[in-house]
Amino acid sequence: MEEKKHRAQYIHRVVMTGLNPGYRYIYHVGSDESWSDIYSFTAVQEDTNWSPRFAVYGDLGYENAQSVGRLTKEVQRGMYDAILHVGDFAYDMNDKDGEVGDAFMSLIQPIAAYIPYMTCVGNHEVAYNFSHYINRFSMPGSHHKDMFYSFNIGPAHIISINTELWYLEEEGSREGVISQREWLQADLEVANSPDNRQKHPWIILMGHRPMYCSNVAKDCVLDESFVRKGIPKQGMPGVEDLLYKYGVDLTIWAHEHSYERLWPVYDKMVMNGSVSQPYTNPGAPVHIITGSAGCKERLVPFVPNPKPWSAFRLEDYGYARMTIHNSTHLYLEQVSDDQDGVVVDSMLLIKNSHESFSTRSYGNRRDL
Repeated sequence: MEEKKHRAQYIHRVVMTGLNPGYRYIYHVGSDESWSDIYSFTAVQEDTNWSPRFAVYGDLGYENAQSVGRLTKEVQRGMYDAILHVGDFAYDMNDKDGEVGDAFMSLIQPIAAYIPYMTCVGNHEVAYNFSHYINRFSMPGSHHKDMFYSFNIGPAHIISINTELWYLEEEGSREGVISQREWLQADLEVANSPDNRQKHPWIILMGHRPMYCSNVAKDCVLDESFVRKGIPKQGMPGVEDLLYKYGVDLTIWAHEHSYERLWPVYDKMVMNGSVSQPYTNPGAPVHIITGSAGCKERLVPFVPNPKPWSAFRLEDYGYARMTIHNSTHLYLEQVSDDQDGVVVDSMLLIKNSHESFSTRSYGNRRDL
């Protein structure tokens, strides 16, 4: 029997220092033997008084990557300052001895070569102990073992968590869940210091597997989400209580191949700001699921009768655009690639103050 040959792959990382915020830099990568094409990027502004613009999506594969063409054109037109890719890449990066991962990286190169491509890990990265994800994406302050981190951009503090920790059937999973929760609580404590919350009032968390969803998929029909409530029998806590305690404004998820916008919700209770203005000073975090950028597994249908926390659902390929206008206004819209770029849903989240939700009254809640 002929022994299977494995390819040798080399990943090069460079830390660039001395960049001037807001300046555009032109670069190429290589050596005297071979050089890449010419690319450019703009160093992220350090000031908090500006309005960062994001493209947001998850579950983008190499095959059936339907949204990539439109996203690439919009990036090249300068519509975004950063990408948030909320888990699941290539389908899968390890396939064909890593060749699918290589092809996927080439596919997103016209995007990722020009603006920050910020990621979180998903279930399709689990092979070989996440090695293809760990070696292809370098996130700020993210340790290889943990795969969770946070960063600041403009008026926002953005947190990326690893939702796969609750689903790993291996020794040490409990310790990983506890370690991430301890890190998340410490990160939120720092983000909520008076000085930091004034500079970066918006706290946004992204993770791959959602806490709430209304698809026919297994994660949605379970009585409780592991990410939300944990697995008490195994000593694994969830993290929804931390989002409520520390006033996380917005959570972004993927995994379900569809789009769903929720009403502000905590512990299955709808906590709208008011009947007429649900997203003005809401009493709980807002959840968005945008996992339909396009992959070979196709779209996932919804159950016919969703829970009252579900505000809007769509089974189209597409992605979200998000603009943080200032300290009080955040705008998010979902684009349908199936409908030639039509905006099919939008939300204006208004927060006159950013603080713990636990100090708020329950006047507009609905028990579900």
